[in-house]
Amino acid sequence: MLNQQNKVIFDTRWFGEHGIGRFATEVYDEDFFQPIKLKGNPVSIFDVIKLTIYLFFNKNFFFSPGFNAPFFFLHRTAITIHDLNHIDVDANTSFLKKLYYNIVLKRACRKAALIFTVSEFSKGRIVDWSGINPDKVKVVYNGVSSAFHQDVQPYLPGFPYIFIVGNRKLHKNEDRALRAFAQADIDKNIHVLFSGKPSDQLVNTAKELQIEDRVKFLGRLSEDELASTYKGALCLLFPSLYEGFGLPVIEAMACGTPVITSNTTSLVEISGDLCELVNPNDYHQISISLNNLLENQVSKKIHKENINNHLRLFTWNKTRKDIKESIQEKLSEKGL
Repeated sequence: MLNQQNKVIFDTRWFGEHGIGRFATEVYDEDFFQPIKLKGNPVSIFDVIKLTIYLFFNKNFFFSPGFNAPFFFLHRTAITIHDLNHIDVDANTSFLKKLYYNIVLKRACRKAALIFTVSEFSKGRIVDWSGINPDKVKVVYNGVSSAFHQDVQPYLPGFPYIFIVGNRKLHKNEDRALRAFAQADIDKNIHVLFSGKPSDQLVNTAKELQIEDRVKFLGRLSEDELASTYKGALCLLFPSLYEGFGLPVIEAMACGTPVITSNTTSLVEISGDLCELVNPNDYHQISISLNNLLENQVSKKIHKENINNHLRLFTWNKTRKDIKESIQEKLSEKGL
């Protein structure tokens, strides 16, 4: 425990329910961190100036659970870059985002005391992109919430279903997943359920494939609803083209649900050897994998103990501990 005067400043503006917000909420420890006394959007173009001024007057070490950074005082700063989505995926970026990454964030990588990221894949991309020493980048995996476990009550809509978790962004590869589902030689009573709201593209694809009566959109799901939907599914279908981590994979595994996911980016690392891996660009291969899993129950043969052993890598307690220890080590090095 650090005394109040020496506590590390934590950018609590990132707090939230999902994504970086969930990461920020879970790794915060009030005995080690103190909340930042700033308001506003941490990724605003003007926040670099505001944060820099704040740290001029507040001399403590600064930690951001997200990808914002000051322009100066980086020697006493640690930031978290969850992935390089805005660099690697053209559909998810803009001129201003690329400008921020290539000017502010790349400089921050080179001068910051520490960089955290959530997979070895993302670490490799950050090192290649920024040219920094790999030793500066610490991998701290995301954790699985306690809501996701094998005894959760399954969602039972009255028909068997495959579950697709996504946000309608193109890199989630949902259109190709839907085409694979339509092509699969499986029981026509099997539906496909999507988390989130429908998009025109997916609705039109379902009509084109004449499967609109087998496609449902569940809207925004609470954590408990998400866990139940994983549990009730025949499998999670997650053939994403790009992930810095891939949280749905381990959430579904924690619920005991078989997973089909991609053989690219971080997903091989996160799934271990416990998922069916496919080429996400080949919907024929995805379709064959669906056939094999549903007909032969290939992934059902995975031993519960193997899943539990794998999931021990992904706990928020471990993530929080690793972050604090890495920062404490850096504080000791710098005599702070």
